[in-house]
Amino acid sequence: MSDNRMTYTIDHNMLFPLIEIRLEKGESAYIQRGSMVYHSTGVSLNTRLNAKGRGLGKVMGALGRSLTSGESMWITQAVSDEDNGFIALAPNTPGEVIALQLGQYQYRINDGRFLAMDGCCQYSMQKQSVGKAIFAGTGGFFVMTTEGTGIILCNSFGSIKKLELNNQEITIDNSHVVAWSTTLDYDIHLENGLMQSIGNGEGIVNTFRGSGEIYIQSLNLETFAGQIGAYIDTSK
Repeated sequence: MSDNRMTYTIDHNMLFPLIEIRLEKGESAYIQRGSMVYHSTGVSLNTRLNAKGRGLGKVMGALGRSLTSGESMWITQAVSDEDNGFIALAPNTPGEVIALQLGQYQYRINDGRFLAMDGCCQYSMQKQSVGKAIFAGTGGFFVMTTEGTGIILCNSFGSIKKLELNNQEITIDNSHVVAWSTTLDYDIHLENGLMQSIGNGEGIVNTFRGSGEIYIQSLNLETFAGQIGAYIDTSK
């Protein structure tokens, strides 16, 4: 019976794993645009507006989300018309994939870290303060926030480490943050002010306070891009 709960496998024998999702007839999953590698013939990919609601309100909501967060207006829905349907996904960066169980915790997801979620959960874009929006790599004025129960898959650039806070405080380079519990307070800011940040090479950081989980990635995409950028000829 269809319950829209994802059955998935992560191929850990691969250095950069593929994720295969199994879908029964009538089940669906939402996936990152462009992440599909292969699927069974009974699975179809549909483009949906990336917003709640109906009619013009849904269109305007998706457009507003795109303009304010840089996120696409569209999301891809994979739907199976047969039992034992399957679809395989690949993340947009080389690294690990983790499954977050929604229910006890809800999570905020950093930009580019969403890979897939099952059809019985969802996410919204929650408004951030102006200060957080200016500094964040978390969707500008909005940050992706999960809702409901189910499973969401997130990908990283590099390896993933889980940190658990118990009424504690920690500061993390914002580019290394993958996801964090909504139970945590957070403050995105410059490390030791503008001049100190320029001098020590540490820029925007995220200070978390309270109790909950934080998932971090070992590599920094911005730093990596800067390294390879020195070898790219842009004169042509």
